[in-house]
Amino acid sequence: MTAVIDQIDRALDMTAAVVKGIAHDRLTAPSPCPGWDLRTELNHLVGGMRVFAAELTGTDAGGAHEDDWLGADPQAAYAVAADLDRDAWHRPDALATTVRLGFGEVPGPMAALIHLTEVLVHGADLALATGQAHLVDDELCGELLAVMRGMDFAAFRRPGMFGPAVPVCDDAPAHRRLLAFLGRDLAR
Repeated sequence: MTAVIDQIDRALDMTAAVVKGIAHDRLTAPSPCPGWDLRTELNHLVGGMRVFAAELTGTDAGGAHEDDWLGADPQAAYAVAADLDRDAWHRPDALATTVRLGFGEVPGPMAALIHLTEVLVHGADLALATGQAHLVDDELCGELLAVMRGMDFAAFRRPGMFGPAVPVCDDAPAHRRLLAFLGRDLAR
């Protein structure tokens, strides 16, 4: 299971490169995540990272998931959250911890997989919306897609989480297949 921690590290690094390349004036552009602009999606991601880190370390996150975590410097806010997040997942007992999420408690390994999904998918969304698809870790997207296809994913296909899969070409890059599997309509 420590492989998922390595995957979280890769997703954090990938997303850091994407966030670094987002110009401040682009934050109001629409996101592939329906109903959100890039700032809202990035704020959701940073808030989630802060909440996960707090859950794993038994500390107070300092706010609710959807509070304003970005302030005037979204890149710095992401960097701080990524450091806290990485440190929390690298604690020796991280995978033995039970994590409280909005829908209930989950064991550490499942929490790690959920968190990997959050960081990787939102990172890929931000990359596509800002013309930085070349920064997406397609190998990691393919690995996550294979895991998702191998599990009963129907429970996650509900409003507020993931919609029904949308069609995509079989030869599309792994990040596009992953996003389509999760209900992102990339044709719009």
